[in-house]
Amino acid sequence: MDAHSPRYLLLQIVASLRHYLESLQEGGVTGLPVTPTQIDAVPCGESEPQARARAVEAAQKQPHQAARVPTFAQPPHAATPPIPSPAPKPVPAAPQQEVIAQAGDLFLSSSIRTVQTLEELRAEIGECQRCKLCRERTHIVFGVGNPRAELVFVGEAPGRDEDLKAEPFVGRAGQLLTEIITKGMKMRREDVYIANVVKCRPPENRNPEPDEIAACEPFLIKQLELIRPRIIVALGTFAAQTLLKSKTPISRLRGIWHSYQGIKVMPTLHPAYLLRNPHDKRLVWQDIQAVLRELGRL
Repeated sequence: MDAHSPRYLLLQIVASLRHYLESLQEGGVTGLPVTPTQIDAVPCGESEPQARARAVEAAQKQPHQAARVPTFAQPPHAATPPIPSPAPKPVPAAPQQEVIAQAGDLFLSSSIRTVQTLEELRAEIGECQRCKLCRERTHIVFGVGNPRAELVFVGEAPGRDEDLKAEPFVGRAGQLLTEIITKGMKMRREDVYIANVVKCRPPENRNPEPDEIAACEPFLIKQLELIRPRIIVALGTFAAQTLLKSKTPISRLRGIWHSYQGIKVMPTLHPAYLLRNPHDKRLVWQDIQAVLRELGRL
């Protein structure tokens, strides 16, 4: 299926919405707010069902406004001709408004849709305030590397070192990723591209929350659209689940080829996890070897 066809885009939107709602449910959200349509105000102490019943009773007591019909002398049994109802006045169409990518939106603004380079995309993001992470961040960590890279690494969010330097993967986990790229894959760090799902550091390095992912995901989507790599390596749970719209654990996703908009995706364990569990480095090396074979480097 064409990745730019309306049907494909609709399926992507549906998948994004389902993934977002499932994330909200896991976070303890049990419903979405609904604005009452028939109740202007609910008196203090009155329940919503009581208020609705009161509104219905009040509506039934209002006399119907019938149209005045002039009286004419009519022959016996003559039918009164129907009075035509006045034609409703046309309601002017509301002016179309641009959809801006705020928290939870599934669409990019038209200005971001039209950017042609990563530099233009970064300029368009500006000093982003689309979610609550903007309050405590030092820098936006956009991404770094070759804008025409065959291989893109996607992590979850910046940490303290990344927040200070405005560059992804420069702390201890970043040093391990650099070793994987340079020593394991025999490539230079500047030959690949490195980015995160979320561009601002979550406080105390906590996991990114669903609304934060939803606010930032459109920018990652645009980054990948502009780079168009051959392979994406998804580092850790949040990167893999966000790209693949899946709630499957990373332990079951890793080591298997997946697809993101026609691009091959290899999920693997996050370097930060490997720092705590060095015995699992062999699993990551298996995944990296599969990537090297696909790139023709092994």
